[in-house]
Amino acid sequence: MDVKFVGENLLPGQIGQFFVILSFGAALFSLISYFFAAKNPEETSWKKLGRIGFWLNALSIFVIGATLFYIIYNHLFEYHYAWAHSSTTLPTHYIISAFWEGQEGSFWLWMFWQVILGIVLVFKSKSWEAPVMTFVMLCQLFLSSMLIGVEIFGSRIGSSPFILLREAMTWPILSDPNYLSMIKDGRGLNPLLQNYWMVIHPPTLFLGFASMIVPFAYAAAGLWQKRYKEWINPGLPWALFAVMILGAGIIMGSFWAYEALNFGGFWAWDPVENVSIIPWFTLIAAVHVMIAFKNSGHAYFTSAFLCLISFVLVIYASYLTRSGILGETSVHSFTSLGMSGQLIIFNLTFLGLMIFFLVTRKKGMPSTQKEEEIYSREFWLFIGALVLTVACVQMIATTSIPVFNALFGTKVAPPIDPIPHYNKWQGAFAVVVMLLTAFTQFLKYKRSDSKKFWAATLASFVFAILISAVIIYFTHVYTNVMYILITFSAVFCILANLRILGDAFKGKWRLAGSAVSHIGFGLLLIGALIAAATNEVISVNQENYIAVAGFDKVEKPGENLFLTEGEPVQMGEYKITYVGDSVAAPNVFYKIKYEKIDEETGQMLESFILTPFAQNNPQMGGLIGTPGTKHFLTHDIYTLITAAASDSQAAATPKQEGEGTNLEEYDEPATYKVAVGDTLRYRNGYYVIESLDHNATVENMSKGENDLMVKMKIKVVSAEGKEYPVEPVFVLKNNNYFDFPKTVEEQGLMFRFTKVLPADKKLELMAYQKPLPQKKWVVFKAIKFPYINFFWCGTIVMTIGFCMAIYRRVKDGRNKQNREELVS
Repeated sequence: MDVKFVGENLLPGQIGQFFVILSFGAALFSLISYFFAAKNPEETSWKKLGRIGFWLNALSIFVIGATLFYIIYNHLFEYHYAWAHSSTTLPTHYIISAFWEGQEGSFWLWMFWQVILGIVLVFKSKSWEAPVMTFVMLCQLFLSSMLIGVEIFGSRIGSSPFILLREAMTWPILSDPNYLSMIKDGRGLNPLLQNYWMVIHPPTLFLGFASMIVPFAYAAAGLWQKRYKEWINPGLPWALFAVMILGAGIIMGSFWAYEALNFGGFWAWDPVENVSIIPWFTLIAAVHVMIAFKNSGHAYFTSAFLCLISFVLVIYASYLTRSGILGETSVHSFTSLGMSGQLIIFNLTFLGLMIFFLVTRKKGMPSTQKEEEIYSREFWLFIGALVLTVACVQMIATTSIPVFNALFGTKVAPPIDPIPHYNKWQGAFAVVVMLLTAFTQFLKYKRSDSKKFWAATLASFVFAILISAVIIYFTHVYTNVMYILITFSAVFCILANLRILGDAFKGKWRLAGSAVSHIGFGLLLIGALIAAATNEVISVNQENYIAVAGFDKVEKPGENLFLTEGEPVQMGEYKITYVGDSVAAPNVFYKIKYEKIDEETGQMLESFILTPFAQNNPQMGGLIGTPGTKHFLTHDIYTLITAAASDSQAAATPKQEGEGTNLEEYDEPATYKVAVGDTLRYRNGYYVIESLDHNATVENMSKGENDLMVKMKIKVVSAEGKEYPVEPVFVLKNNNYFDFPKTVEEQGLMFRFTKVLPADKKLELMAYQKPLPQKKWVVFKAIKFPYINFFWCGTIVMTIGFCMAIYRRVKDGRNKQNREELVS
């Protein structure tokens, strides 16, 4: 007999699952139709059928998205996806983030953007529609299969976002007809994703991933239909668009890491970061080689190869991040949902298509017998593309270590500290790429005047040396040769492209887009270098001690300051005060006031309040802090809560002060093996083991001939300089051990002399501290990031440059089309 579960709303899930199946069937139908339309261009009925399938697929995806959002927004926790990724406490903008936190939601986002791009292609690609849409719909077919969530011959295909909680989990309560009354709330959104950047970063990133299919489709279609040269013109603006959007998405991820993560930076060479930037680099290389081919006829094979491999690498990135294989090496990859097999087939299919077209069409590809001149722009563009490709190979090889281990049974360990490992290699590649980006601006296609080239290059070279020297001097990056080289090469790149931009103002606007994007990348590189190389911890703790149990196991006490509410602490040029907090469940927002005061006049020079927030999340290991940042023109001040005490944040327990000798009034003791002369710290000062008195006496206790009574003389020194003598006693009487504790009530301390360890020539001492009165406190870390605005400014300038370049390429394509129509 079927159990009737109370309160379940099954209709949205049934509607959603129906359209999931429909999206898969429509994608397959459209793929087949467009394939035959490309094979038989004269037969227009196939193209019409392909469009019908596409529009059905688009409708299905819109309905799937609307239905899933309805489920999440209305907290229908009978559905596993809603329970696993949202909660009733989430505000609307974080519910949007919850939509794509899971794999199913992110696959939907990828499909959604491909539909939007497909709509543009259907209306704008004209004679390219059928062959290009064939590859787009093939990708859509694979993505649709990821959401099916059905079992065939015992194997599950995909994971449905509409699966019920009682079908996904095996909790005993889920067999109860009234189980929904016991599900009070969902598991909620990962606290690291509760940031406004996570509302806009994933959609931008997935638009970048989705747009990578279009250059692939144009290149594959051109090879398939032997329209070798024709695809470059329509494919180039799409390649530029994909580079622009994916680059913006990657930088948004840096913003998120900088503002939400607690490692104090914007790039950590995490495998998930690497696999997003690798296809970006290869497509940048593709764009440059495509431009070289357009102008000189050289490097056709390389153009096609880089366009094709870029999307293959996107799929490979999806496999790495979604198969669970990076679980031990990445802090923010997806766990496996059993899709590894599908992702491998997805990857191998597009890799196979790439190899097939490149091999079978190799003989028919355009080529030129004349070698590139060394003083030609296309030669050095090709070299630059080669360097970018080698840089990607290095990243792929290191990032794919878990894959190699799984395939070949090896046990190669990834780099223990990935940041210096990647910086060493990628820094060298960056220098070469920046130098190439600089001097190629002074070259022309096919052949350049060597005298003019050297004159222009040397002038910019000399100015770059001077400006770099100034930057290096003021930013103190002269301690590292690689930093010096990167700074110089980036400045050289900026100056060379500024010169080209100057020519644009004289009427040569066609050159402006590439110059602006190169300038932006140079600024980005300088900002990243200076901020990463010269950032400094300003919350310096001279005592190198934080009175929070276990704090030194997770943080460096010397880089953190302890603040009690309302009690200011001097931190360099700032006076810092913890002025209170506010709760917006599950987060607590801490108000940290910064004040800069003129020591001579007492005038307030600067005052601001930062509100970093944190939540106690046992599933993620305790306190999860999100920094607060104050932005200045020349630097940022970044503040992160590393420990806290409040009603909602039981992150750690401080050792504190009080009265009495009852052990229950004290915190757990610290046990030390000490010797005479040792100095130990406590919360409010330190104490010194001064000497031992072997002739100690204990009131009302006689001392026998074989008895031992030893008094430990301890001097306690408070932070204010006050001294307190204390003398705990250890007794051995009739082969029984006793100890007589002594207290320092003013400091809330108690000492027990508990053992004599003759073999170690040590003494065992137990030190107790009382809790402080219940007063709120926080421990925080502050970092200063100099000149990081160059990084963010460079991102904006680079994006503007890409927009200008796209506009130029689209306009060129239209002009060429108009000329062809006039001729015909």
